[in-house]
This record gives sequence, structure tokens and C-alpha cells, in this order.
Amino acid sequence: MTVPDPVELLRELIRFDTTNPPGNEEACIAHVESLLRSAGIQSRRYEKASGRPNLVAGLPGGDADPLLLYGHVDVVTTAGQEWTHPPFDGVLEDGWVWGRGALDMKGGVAMLVAAFLRAHAEGVQLPGDVILAVLSDEEGGGDVGARFLVEEHPELFAGVRHALGEFGGATFHLGGRRFYPVQVAEKQICWLRMRIRGRGGHGALPHRDGTMARLGQILTALDEARLPHHVTPVVRMWIDSMSEAAPELKALLDPETSDAVAAELGGATGLIFEAALRNTANATIVRGGQKINVIPAEIELEVDARALPGWSPDDLISELRSAIGDRVEIEVVRHDAGPAEPDLSLLDTLGAVLSELDPEAITVPMLQIGVTDGRFFSRIGIQTYGFLPLDLPEGFDAFSLVHAADERVPADSLRFGTEVLFRTLGRFGA
Repeated sequence: MTVPDPVELLRELIRFDTTNPPGNEEACIAHVESLLRSAGIQSRRYEKASGRPNLVAGLPGGDADPLLLYGHVDVVTTAGQEWTHPPFDGVLEDGWVWGRGALDMKGGVAMLVAAFLRAHAEGVQLPGDVILAVLSDEEGGGDVGARFLVEEHPELFAGVRHALGEFGGATFHLGGRRFYPVQVAEKQICWLRMRIRGRGGHGALPHRDGTMARLGQILTALDEARLPHHVTPVVRMWIDSMSEAAPELKALLDPETSDAVAAELGGATGLIFEAALRNTANATIVRGGQKINVIPAEIELEVDARALPGWSPDDLISELRSAIGDRVEIEVVRHDAGPAEPDLSLLDTLGAVLSELDPEAITVPMLQIGVTDGRFFSRIGIQTYGFLPLDLPEGFDAFSLVHAADERVPADSLRFGTEVLFRTLGRFGA
């Protein structure tokens, strides 16, 4: 059989508009399904919502624990963004693939599927079974994707300890060195709803310290406040591993110097480290008032809060109270918990494979400041490694293009990552 080029496969996947909402992943999933079928690999769909299937296939291997490969094909909106090339054309220009999902995460799916098909085509002696799951709905919360599979079909993943998925493995350049941070843990969703209640009234009368004034105070406090500095075990490992080559990062661990170092790093890099060392909360939605001449008696504020591993919603709310005060009701809208401690037993193997193709690679563990489908798989004892390797050129800030206009990825980086993943399939049980 002919193994697909991950570059061309990515271009094909981008051309399916799987913007979530509504998702409409069926045609894109069917395309992957047809590739597997053409290779003689059986797969099966699992669907909670009509038109939004999840696809699961497997390759038999030896006695080692099975390895799970997973990725999602839904993408976020492009509304209101100005693109150089149409976001769903999959343009290949000057060695770059442009389009929504190039980085998050149709590029990763293309690499995983290409490596999976190549292992089958070349008859690789797999250490254990390899399971491939192509998922819907990650960008919408995963409820009809990974969460559905974990809660209603956990038998599909019996015996699996480790998984490869998003987010990590891309080059991080610092001090002339090439680091490859691999996600081994992630922060927890802790979405909050705040209610500000007070005396309403006529808009023609002076009205001080009302709901609108208190809303302004809370928004200002959220904008200005930094919640307390915390060094979790994963972040300590991450910074310690990098500080051997970049000693200045060590100061991130000290609350007295952490903010200055993050500011000096600047851009997305500084913000990522700041978020990795704190619980965070950002106001995102405000609802209040129905008439211009009526002062509202109640205002609702939704807040995207993220808790560090091992922290509870109550812990986070307690920290928030110290910043915004007590004159607001707070309820938890959604909390997706994750494990406090990661299993790092596969990390050395991933680093060794990576170093074969980039001898100067420095592989380090990383805390993801967002969330992935890994939080669901962790509920059934599966440790996800965010490992979609991309040898990115220095100066290319991939993170700033995720969910943004002109999302793109180097074609050669896709082929590099696919080769790393292919080699990993031959030795994950070591």
C-alpha cells in the first residue's frame, strides 16, 4: 500500500470545515476511515451525537501494554479573522501548509495517522498493541468525543497506560538551545459564574456603589491582581530541566523574582510561565441590564478560571476572594479535574527517539496551561504525553498562531514529526 504523505494528508483534512460549533466532523472522520479501510485496517465508529463520530482502530503487537494515539479533527472558528490564504483551502506555499487546524490539531492527526499506516505497511514489530482514536468535539469540551468514549466505552482502552496526543513536542528556542517540551500534566478547567446583586432603580437618579460600580471594581481587580505564586512538582521539573542550559530560568521558581523573569522573557513565553506558576482567572462574559433607563439589580459575570494540578475549586475561589472581596456570589459552572502527579516512565524513550533525529534536542516535561482530551483519559488511568514533534525554525511563534489567523506549519516539520512518531511505535515498550 502507499503510505500517505503527512503534508498532503493535512491539506486534505484542512479542507473539511469542522468548525466547532457545530463540528460536522463526519466527513473528515470518514476520510480517515477510508484510508484505514484501503490499508486493510478495520475501524469502528462510536457516536453520541448525530454527525459527530469518533473513530477507533488498532494494530496488534507484542506483550507490552498497549499504546494509545489520539487526536481531534474539530477546529475553532475563523470568524472575524483576516487570513492571507482562505483558512479551509489547505494551501501549500513556500514549504508551509496554511489553514485552520494546521497546528491545532489536524497537523497532529495527519502525523499520527501517517505513522500508524506506515507501521502497518512495513510490518513493524510493535512492542504492544497500538490503538488509534480520531476524535470529535475537543474544542467544544470533549463531551461527545473523548469524554463519551471514556465514560461509555472504557473497554476500548483496557490495559493502556500511556498515550500520545496534544499538546507538546514542538521546538522551543532559548539561549541558542533547542528544547522540546512534552506535556505530561495540564491545568484544570474551573469555570465560574459570579453574581453581583444590589438595589436596582431609575437611571435618572444618582446611584452609587450599585451593581455596575461593583462590576467595574471586580473587573479591575481581576485585571490587576496576580494570584499567589505556586511551584508544582511538574513545573519544578520543567524549569530545572531547562535551567541546566538556561540558568536564568531558575529565578522563575522564586516568588520574589518570578514576575521580572517572565516579563523579560516577554510575549507568549513569559505569559506561559506566569500561568504555569499560578491559578488564573479571566472574565469572559457579562450579562446584566435590559433597559437603558433601569439600573440592574443583578449582573452575571462568567470567568474562565484554571487551577493548578492538585488544587480544588475551593482553593482557587479562596484565592480569588482575597483579590475581589466578598460582595459577590461565586458558583462553579464546570470543573474538569486531572491527576496531581504524572507518570513519567515513557519520557526518556521519547527523548531518546527525538535525539536520533535532532542530536541537540533537549527533551523536558511541561505543564499545559490549557486543557486537552488528556484529562478524560486520565480518569481511566492513562497518562497522556503531549508529543507531536515539530522541529520549528527559530523565531516562529507557533503558540501565538493557535486559534488565530494565518495558522500554519512547516511541511518539513510535519515529516520530521511523523518520522519521530513512527520510530516511537517500534520501541514504546522499552
